[in-house]
Amino acid sequence: MPKKINDMPVILNIETSTNVCSVALSSEGMVLCHFEDFEGRNHAALLSGYIKMCLDWAADHEMKVEAVAVSLGPGSYTGLRIGLSEAKGLAFALDVPLIGVDTLQLMATGVMFKEDIDPESLLVPMIDARRMEVYTAAYDMSLTTVMEPQPLILDAESYGDLPAGREAVLFGNGSDKARDVIARSGVRFIPDVVPLATDMIALAERDHMRRNFIDLAYSTPHYLKDFQATKPKKLF
Repeated sequence: MPKKINDMPVILNIETSTNVCSVALSSEGMVLCHFEDFEGRNHAALLSGYIKMCLDWAADHEMKVEAVAVSLGPGSYTGLRIGLSEAKGLAFALDVPLIGVDTLQLMATGVMFKEDIDPESLLVPMIDARRMEVYTAAYDMSLTTVMEPQPLILDAESYGDLPAGREAVLFGNGSDKARDVIARSGVRFIPDVVPLATDMIALAERDHMRRNFIDLAYSTPHYLKDFQATKPKKLF
C-alpha cells in the first residue's frame, strides 16, 4: 500500500495562468515537492517535465496521486489552455478527479497566508490583461466575494465602489500599472505577487473534501472575456 502522511489526499497542483509555470505535489496543506519557472512563457516546454518529476517523487516515496488540481483563470489564454489540457490528460490517465481552482482566489489565499494583513482589509488580486485592463476581483479575509471577478479598465475611480473604511490591498502583475492611476488613501500595494501552484493547496484540498470536481470533457478556462487576435504589423 502507498505510504501516506494521513487520510488527506495527495494532490498534484498545476498553475500556468501567467508567465510563471509551476507545479506542486501536496498533502494535508504541506508542499511535498514543487517546481517553478519565472523566466517567461515556457509552459509548453517545461510543464510536462515538472509533472513527471512530481510523479517520480510520489513513486519514490510510495505515494499515489489521488487528484489533479489546475488553475482555471483568468489569465493568459495560451497558458490556461496548456495547463488545463495537461491536467485533463493526467487526471484521465491516473483515473482521478480533476479540481478547478480560480486564479484570483488562489492569489488572494497566497497573500493571506504570507503577508501581514488587517482582518478587515479587502484582498484585490489583479492580473494584467494588456494596456490599462486587468482581470480582478475583491474578497474579504474569509474569501467571501465582495466584487465579482471581471475585466476592468483602470482609472482614478477604480475600486471606488468597495466598502468604505476598509483598506484595499492590491497585488498581482496588474497592480504595477494601477499605482500610476490609483493614488488615494486606503489603498495598499504589495509587489511581486504571482499565482503559484503552492498557493492552490488549501483551495484544492477544500474542494476535494467537498467533492467539488470539474468535468474532464467539458470544463474550460475562465477567460472572463473573449479572445481577440491581433493583426500582424505590415513590414512595408
